[in-house]
Amino acid sequence: MSWNRRHVLSLADFSPLEYDTVLQTASSFREVLTRRTKKVPTLQGQVVANLFFEPSTRTRSSFELAAKRLSADTLNFAASTSSITKGETILDTAKTYLAMGTDMMVIRHKEAGVPQAIADEMDRLNVKVGVLNAGDGQHEHPSQALLDLFTICSLMDVEKPRSSLLKGKKVAIVGDILHSRVARSNIWSLTATGAEVYLAAPPTLLPKEFADFAKDSDLDRKLFIHWTLEPALIDADFVMALRLQKERMTSHLLPSLREYHQQFGITRDRLKLCKPEVKVLHPGPVNRGVEISSDLMDDPVLSLISQQVTSGVAVRMALLYLMGGGKVG
Repeated sequence: MSWNRRHVLSLADFSPLEYDTVLQTASSFREVLTRRTKKVPTLQGQVVANLFFEPSTRTRSSFELAAKRLSADTLNFAASTSSITKGETILDTAKTYLAMGTDMMVIRHKEAGVPQAIADEMDRLNVKVGVLNAGDGQHEHPSQALLDLFTICSLMDVEKPRSSLLKGKKVAIVGDILHSRVARSNIWSLTATGAEVYLAAPPTLLPKEFADFAKDSDLDRKLFIHWTLEPALIDADFVMALRLQKERMTSHLLPSLREYHQQFGITRDRLKLCKPEVKVLHPGPVNRGVEISSDLMDDPVLSLISQQVTSGVAVRMALLYLMGGGKVG
């Protein structure tokens, strides 16, 4: 295994070897989570601070549970009840948690670049504190893309999930790509494995510039964009639907939710264009009947949505473990 990162802020420069390190580590922790005692002393004595400046349910709970399963102490921050409301700066808040003995900070913020700024400050102070980006604005959401990767690779080989399994597979990502940090991270991770990624959305939610999104790279990345749904679905192995982020839409980008579902909603009938063994993913939260039909979301054969949530704990355990330099007990 190969790992020398103190921070996890973006997947843009992740190597295939690093992806495999995360996948293999997450696989070992998945086994831990099946035991009667779902806890290891790996990070005992370390402190993980969850600094969420933006509301979250899945990501925050998943990171908190992952830290506790590794026996770390956790500190949870909520902006609405913090000194931020009294005028304290974000960097001063981070330094307050540093003074409490924090070893790792998990950062979520509505503005892109905040986790990077905190990581830069920790480096400037020359302290060995790792910073993990739990989603920043429209930039990236690395742990979500890594758990998506783990979910898919585990489906293909539960004993040894590895990135090479995706080489040549067709993955369609459908929905609000413009505002999606999840899409950006998934584009980096999936194209790095050799998968062919097809983006599909209305032109207002998928600017033509996305065709060049991953071009500045030494890897041969295969990324295609479509402003209609059908070409992206034809012979797809996996389909990922994305939430319409209405709270980030500052202009009238869609005629109506009903029309969006008619043109881009993922339904059982539309999946007939895909490979017979196609699987559906969604990072959540889901607008049922908009991005994906309700019956499809709950389908135990076609849907991987519940597996994604389960995978999240193992993958975030793996990230905290690798960043914290712990050893499995």
